[in-house]
Amino acid sequence: MILRRTVLTAATALAAVTAMATPASARHRSTRSTKRTAPLRLASASEQLTALRKGTITSRSLLEQHLEHIARSNPALNAVTTLDAEGARAAADKADAHLARTGKVLGALHGLPITVKDALEVAGMRTTCGSPDLSDHVPDRDADAVALLRAAGAIIIGHTNVPVMCQDLQTSNPIFGKTANPFDPERTAGGSSGGPAAAVAAGFTSLEVGSDLAGSLRLPAAYCGVYALRTSRGTSPIVPTRGHIPRLPGWSTSSDMITLGPIARTVDDLALLLDVIAAPAPADRKGWKIDLPAPTKTKLGELRVGIWANNPYCPVDADTRALLQHVTELLRTAGADIDDSTEPVDFAESDKLFQRLMYATSAATATDAAFAADVEAAQGLPADDPSGLFLHSRTMRHRDWCVADEARQKLRAAWEAYFSEHDILITPATPTAAVPDQTSTPPPQRYITVDGQKRSFYDQTGWLNLTSPVGLPSLVLPAGKTDAGLPLSIQVIGPYLADRTVLKVAKQLAKKLPSPVRPPAFSV
Repeated sequence: MILRRTVLTAATALAAVTAMATPASARHRSTRSTKRTAPLRLASASEQLTALRKGTITSRSLLEQHLEHIARSNPALNAVTTLDAEGARAAADKADAHLARTGKVLGALHGLPITVKDALEVAGMRTTCGSPDLSDHVPDRDADAVALLRAAGAIIIGHTNVPVMCQDLQTSNPIFGKTANPFDPERTAGGSSGGPAAAVAAGFTSLEVGSDLAGSLRLPAAYCGVYALRTSRGTSPIVPTRGHIPRLPGWSTSSDMITLGPIARTVDDLALLLDVIAAPAPADRKGWKIDLPAPTKTKLGELRVGIWANNPYCPVDADTRALLQHVTELLRTAGADIDDSTEPVDFAESDKLFQRLMYATSAATATDAAFAADVEAAQGLPADDPSGLFLHSRTMRHRDWCVADEARQKLRAAWEAYFSEHDILITPATPTAAVPDQTSTPPPQRYITVDGQKRSFYDQTGWLNLTSPVGLPSLVLPAGKTDAGLPLSIQVIGPYLADRTVLKVAKQLAKKLPSPVRPPAFSV
C-alpha cells in the first residue's frame, strides 16, 4: 500500500523541521504568547485549547512548538516513532482557516496537536504495533477512537512506541527500539503504553489514548508520573476498540477485557478527552449513546472511602506503604469515612481468574498449526499444574470458558456489593516506583525487587489487574516521589460506570497532594 502523504520516522524529524521554512502563521505569534515563562506546549490541553480559541496562538504555531521539541528531545527518549509532519501541518492550517473564516471550532479538540499509540490504526500512517510482521502496514481507515479524535478537531502528529503487539510490561521492539523512562533512562517507562505515557510526561503531546488489558495504560502512567483512566467496560466498552491492534488488522473484535482510555498531565484533561472518545461503536450510534452519570458527592468529606493498602499476594514497598498512609490521613482529615479493613475480593483468586480469561482470548489470532501445538502441549500437563496455567487457559473448551465467565459475573457481584457501602476504593497503583529496564533479559529471568525481596516480574500490574476482569473505572494519580525523584502513584477505583466520580475524587485529591513531578530534562 502506498502512503498518502510523507511520513517520517522520529529520528529524521530534526532535519525535516529545520529544512522546512517556518510558515507566516507561525511567525505571527502574539506578544502574550512570546512572554510565557514556559512554552505553551508544556501547558495543559485545556490551556492550549483556550489559547487557540482566543487567537493567542494558531494551531500551526502550536504544532511547530511540538515538532521542534520532538525533534530536539525525542532521540534521548524514543517515545515518538513515526511522524506525519506534512499531514499535521496541512490539518493545522485547515483548522486555522476554518476558525478565521467562521469564528467557530470544529470540536472540543479543535487545532490541538496530539500523538496516538502505535496500536491504533491511523489512515495513511504506518501503524505497526511494534511488530516486524506489520512493519509495512498502512491502514486505509482510522480506528474508531482515532476517528472520534479527528471529528473533535485534533491534529494527529504521529505514533508513539509500544512493545511487540502490546505484549510486555516495558516498551521495546525490533523496529523502533526501546523507550526510556523520562526520569531515568535506566528505568522502564512501562508497557504497553510506555511511548504514550513518556510522550505526555515529556511534553511531546498533552493528550494520548492508551489501551489497557493487563495494566497497559495505567502502569506506564504510574512510572512516568502522569494521569490515566481505565474506562468502564461491561458487555461493550464505553470507548470503541475497533482498529486497535491486537487483534490483527481487519478484525472487528477484541479481547472482552480491553479498554481504551485517556492519558494526560491533569485530571481535567482526562475528563476533556473522555468526553471526546466515550461513544458507542458506529453501528450502535443511531439508537445508543453514552451518558455517564455525574458524581452525587462533590467533597472528599462526604465520601465513604475504602483503603486497601497492602496484601501478601502482591506486597508493596516502604515508599508505597508510606504514601498510602499519607493519603489515608489526608482523607481522614478531610472528614471522609475511612474503611481500611474490608477487602472487596480475594486478591489471589481474582488474579488467577483474570489470567485464565486473558490467556483464553489470546488464542483467537493464533494460526491453526500453532493452536494445535498448544493443545497437544497442554494435554501433557496435569490439570492442576501451576506452570500449565497459560496453556490450559489458552486451550480451554468453550464450556470451561463459560464456567470462568460465570465466576467473573460473581466477582462483579462481589464488587457491586462492596460499592453499595463504599463510594470509592484507593489502592496502590504499583508495588514500587519504576523498576530497572529488563528488555535485554530473557523473560524467565526477569524479576522486580520489593524491599530487598525478589518478586515476580508480573507483580508490577497485580494491583491494576484487580479491575481488569470486571470492567471497573480505575484512575492512576501521581501522588509524590521517591528520594531518587521517581514518581509514586495511587489507584482510585469506582463502581461500574462511575468514571466521572473517579475523576472528581482524583481532582479533589490532587489539590491536597504534591504537584506531579516533571522530568527535568524535558521540562524546558
